[in-house]
Amino acid sequence: MEKDYILAYDIGTTGVKTCLFRMDSTLELVSSATKEYPIQLLPNGGAEQNPEDWWMAMQSTTKDVLDESGVKKEFIQGISFCSQMQGLVLVDETFRPVRNAMSYMDQRAGLEMKTGILHGLKIEGINAIKLLLSLWITGAVAASVKDPLWKYKWVERNEPDNFRKVKWWFDVKEYLIARSTNQAVMTRDSAFATFLYNSRKGKGNWSPLLCKLFGVKREHLPKIINAEDKVGGLTKESADFLNLMPDTPVFGGGGDASLIGVGAGAVTLGDTHIYAGTSGWIGTVTKKRTVDINARIASIVGARDGYYNYFGEQETSGKCLQWVKDHLALDEIDLYLEKKKITDDPDSVYESLFEFMFDSIKDTEPGSQGVIFTPWLHGNRCPFEDPKSRGIFFNISLHTGKRVLIRSVIEGILFHKRWILELSNKKVKTSTSIRFVGGVARSSFICQMLADITGKTIERVEHPENVGAIGAAAIVALGLGKIKKYEEIKRMIPVDKTWTPNPNLKTIYDKNFSVFKNLYASNKKHFEILNS
Repeated sequence: MEKDYILAYDIGTTGVKTCLFRMDSTLELVSSATKEYPIQLLPNGGAEQNPEDWWMAMQSTTKDVLDESGVKKEFIQGISFCSQMQGLVLVDETFRPVRNAMSYMDQRAGLEMKTGILHGLKIEGINAIKLLLSLWITGAVAASVKDPLWKYKWVERNEPDNFRKVKWWFDVKEYLIARSTNQAVMTRDSAFATFLYNSRKGKGNWSPLLCKLFGVKREHLPKIINAEDKVGGLTKESADFLNLMPDTPVFGGGGDASLIGVGAGAVTLGDTHIYAGTSGWIGTVTKKRTVDINARIASIVGARDGYYNYFGEQETSGKCLQWVKDHLALDEIDLYLEKKKITDDPDSVYESLFEFMFDSIKDTEPGSQGVIFTPWLHGNRCPFEDPKSRGIFFNISLHTGKRVLIRSVIEGILFHKRWILELSNKKVKTSTSIRFVGGVARSSFICQMLADITGKTIERVEHPENVGAIGAAAIVALGLGKIKKYEEIKRMIPVDKTWTPNPNLKTIYDKNFSVFKNLYASNKKHFEILNS
């Protein structure tokens, strides 16, 4: 047992976090390392990354965790991935990218979406035939300009020379799996996120009808596998590059929307988790294919075959706190003037700077003196799809200071989560106790605020910032046969701490929340004027 280790690669928007786990009755985090890389934000709404940056970051972080832990590479029983989703990585027959990867944040494909689905007889603004066929076959619809289907069509229209070289359409982790094993596969959750996957009972394959309907070449789509399936072993070339053993088993893994819930221990029917990292979401495990077109919430295919996450996404969550740190907090609360010990690695910076920032506002009053912030700094997806929406500080007075503004940002992020939670509950009942995970969940201050604002009991697991990697490691344990079924994952990931709501704060939060929900409708036309 002392030789049973798993390597899990969490491929995020801004960096790779590589975690080494020891398998026992629980998954014990032995060592972790992070390597950041850039994202190119282009003036036309583009957001791109160089896939080589992911691969190089895997190499350096693998070396770091093995060096720090002293664990021999021979003891690594398997590797897998948790990654950002809905990227577009188009590669040639040698698995070489034909262009930079298009991030999930990329918003360039407005024309492609308009011509592809926003024409003719419409339901909720979407072509009726394509909407109904998509809902029937896949259980959702490509209703966002950021969906990879429209990115694919954008490359086809705008870069025909690149498009002619394409052999495979991958998401982020699928590219890294191919680089590791020379195998072209796609896990079910990634396949679903293309909105070309037939998720009906007994199907679970690519839909030729949807490919034809949207003009996608079926031959670009790879073989579909389960999260816990072994794809193959590391090739000698990739093993030498990563300094691991050739033939080390590589498992399918999953996207962040699938595996963060697994890593949170929210794996049984009806379990709800809330994630707050750069982005955020609410997910509840269900066996039903359910969609709420009005609220932009749908059952997405999860890591476990036959199960879904009823899922509503928040475009910017912790990213709003980063904006506060960078642009609002520094002078007023002397964030950098305090002689705190701040090291260079991102985790330490987070703990030092953010915890100090939260401590500085602990005495501000709940409700932020009636100031309300809308956390739509990069548009929004749920419960409304609008890339033009933006952040607002509403109801500022002469008495409003920066500490109140900072608290209002946190409350705004959490109001939005409550909004998605309440809309989710209309169709799929959310659990009374909710697992809260992601980098933001490291703050006990915010955990208590989330309990107070939602009225739910909030549970946090150990290392909530690493739950994507924990989920990937749990999948490897399942694939290796160390555990036999998904339900056993829950005991491997116990609750570390719990918060219950303060009933005395319900009235003030309810009042602010009622105003918060109306701010988008009141300002939609203004966003359109200013941000077109």
